[in-house]
Amino acid sequence: MIALLLAVALAAPEPKREHFQRVEVIYGRVGRGLRTFVTKPREARGRVPVIFFVGWLSCDSMEYPGGDTDGFGAFMRRLIDQPGFATLRMDKPGVGESEGDCARADLDAELAGWRAAFDSLSTYDFVDTSKIFVVGISNGGGFSPLAVRGKPVLGYVAVGSWGRTWYEHMLEQERGNLERAKKSPAEVNSGVKALASFYDLYLVQGLTPGAVLARHPEWKQYWSDASDGQYGRPAAFYQQLQALNLGAVWQDISAPVLSVRGGDDVIMTRADAETLARIARNGRYVEVPGMTHLLTVAGKFHEPAAAMVNAFLREQLR
Repeated sequence: MIALLLAVALAAPEPKREHFQRVEVIYGRVGRGLRTFVTKPREARGRVPVIFFVGWLSCDSMEYPGGDTDGFGAFMRRLIDQPGFATLRMDKPGVGESEGDCARADLDAELAGWRAAFDSLSTYDFVDTSKIFVVGISNGGGFSPLAVRGKPVLGYVAVGSWGRTWYEHMLEQERGNLERAKKSPAEVNSGVKALASFYDLYLVQGLTPGAVLARHPEWKQYWSDASDGQYGRPAAFYQQLQALNLGAVWQDISAPVLSVRGGDDVIMTRADAETLARIARNGRYVEVPGMTHLLTVAGKFHEPAAAMVNAFLREQLR
């Protein structure tokens, strides 16, 4: 049996890995078997500042062995492969080489992973833990301070993110979906009224979407996702997002905060991203005309977005 297991292990192909010009990648694990990706500048002498990335909602890996396959990956790779910074990313439960099941992992489980990853920064002798930056992407940008748990950082960046209640975010998202589906103004109004009640039962009262529709079958026309969750995550994930008080989270942040959003972002609205910057003590909101949620303009990654964030980070170091 041991020989058989050894033969299987030897036969398993090596996973395809990322390659960068200026940094080396160190693979680790934190928490309950969660994969981390730590990068160290090849020319590092002593301790260097670090960027801690907090990722998005979907069950997609933060590792990009194929290069710039989407805008989020291109954005991170630009920040990773610049001189003078270490970085840390993590794959949430059940994603990539992380143990678990992403489709069943709730926010509490994911947040425990981010906290373990953040705490692991102190174990790397090339990381200057007095110079930490937190860069949250999409959903992760909204709750990223919770991963830090009050520990000092030099600055926060939220890219295409949110700072209101998840209920407000979803109602505005659903209104936009109805309008983009070319519904009449009357149909949009009726749909938003129904969905306001639907999301109250789902997000606030704690029912699954299927249980809500069992009570109100007349709302089935507005729901095309799963009966026990949404966007590939369980219902509890979104109920826990709704339970967060992001006003309380961000009003106590004294570090500089940069909230960046694309003008053509149909996932996170201006109200989502602007609120985050407004309630932070030292927040700034920047909207990039024509940029999408995935940081593209005319189908290509918008290079100035990474340059803007890089400039913000270096400004805080000065």
